[in-house]
Amino acid sequence: MKREFHPSDLPHQPGVYVFRDRFGRVIYVGKASDLRRRVSSYFQPSRLARADAKLRSLVNSIDDWSFQTVRNEDEALILESRLIKEYAPHYNILMRDDKRYPLLKIDLRDRFPTLKLARIKKDDHARYFGPFPQGGALRATLDFLLAHFGLRACRDSSPDEETRKRCLKRIVRDCSAPCTGDISEAEYRQLVERVLQVLSGDISELSAEIRNKMQQAAAARKYEAAARYRDILTNLETVCGEKNRAFERPELPELPNGPAAVRDLQRELGLPISPRRMICFDNSNLLGTFAVSSMVCFHDGRPDRANYRRFRVRTVDQPDDFETMREVITRHFGRLLREGRQLPDLVVIDGGRGQLSAALDALIALQCPPLPVIGLAKRNEEVFLPGREEPLRLDRHGPALRLLQAIRDESHRFAITYHRQLRMKRLEQSLLDDIPGIGEQRKKQLLRAFGSVRAIRHADVEEITRKIPGIGDKLAKKLIDFLAE
Repeated sequence: MKREFHPSDLPHQPGVYVFRDRFGRVIYVGKASDLRRRVSSYFQPSRLARADAKLRSLVNSIDDWSFQTVRNEDEALILESRLIKEYAPHYNILMRDDKRYPLLKIDLRDRFPTLKLARIKKDDHARYFGPFPQGGALRATLDFLLAHFGLRACRDSSPDEETRKRCLKRIVRDCSAPCTGDISEAEYRQLVERVLQVLSGDISELSAEIRNKMQQAAAARKYEAAARYRDILTNLETVCGEKNRAFERPELPELPNGPAAVRDLQRELGLPISPRRMICFDNSNLLGTFAVSSMVCFHDGRPDRANYRRFRVRTVDQPDDFETMREVITRHFGRLLREGRQLPDLVVIDGGRGQLSAALDALIALQCPPLPVIGLAKRNEEVFLPGREEPLRLDRHGPALRLLQAIRDESHRFAITYHRQLRMKRLEQSLLDDIPGIGEQRKKQLLRAFGSVRAIRHADVEEITRKIPGIGDKLAKKLIDFLAE
């Protein structure tokens, strides 16, 4: 039974809404400046009468929905983009590319730290601000902050004498020139601290200074200068203002409520203890090639991504889901038992009776202590239990089945993502096999030096010949031209 929509369930606030189908799968993610008005429009008979086939199909597939409020439209745009990339909903045809909103990065471990643009937040102990959806405003603000506070804009924090002579930033006094000793390291750090305060939202003093300069320029009829200060102020408030500061993505609202679903699952399966820690296994392969398996973990009904695992299948060289499951279960639980680590409260196998039997055989061979293991078959959403002939059919709209579907779909997504990464990496590397003059040894040298074919594609002739001994200008040019095609 579909969940009825009532406009009063949603606030007049910006946010992101999520539609799910009867299997609990995310089928559409959208954003809105007014959640109530936007979501209500999907259920208006007058709009559906004029809608195209795609919209009618979407609305007819909606079985449940949820929403997450945010502070403003920019945050809604960022959250929508992230959720679309994570779940790839069927009805979202936009924003499935690899576009990421830019961040600002500063590594305070550097002798003279400075701000840089970044696309990916890495675990490198640097400090990040963002993401920022207004790329133009961010770049303009970055240039202004570097010049206003005198932070270095060069790549090398310890440039040589020749580089220092040609530094335009030093010549026009946009840089405090810490590399030449014009400013001490302690004084430079004070400038860095002031920039960090601005990026954290403390812009009142700087805004007042810029506004004062703008008014002075306007009073002196220097309208072009006044316009520049106006644009600087607008960009600064857009990027660093309190209402526009970046946020940490909230978790996608889970359906159903995690702890309640865990309790319902315990009751439906007749488990002696609450399955607070659940793990699920899923396999993925393409005609036996790049066979992989994934294991995801849920704690109290929520994804516990720190304990996700993925496996390259070692012993199975043909499409055999049962043997693949047997190998992965043996490897994972063998390690848990050797290391004396805690066993899960419930093991979910993505598959029917065959996959479940393979998993049980592996656990028995390991002499694993008894623990609940079930199989979840996709076709009819049937739950297979050890020693029970007939599968268990849970309420399709109940929280117990929703929770099992959520962990099963997450394990499937994780396995498919890993399989796709391996396949694309192999396809990229195979490009090098088609280039005359690039043998196995040189291919290894190129990949070791650049890391990927994409990085090689963006290199120039000088960089390739410098990093790879034995490759001359002619072969490097041939390599670049081939990859460019």
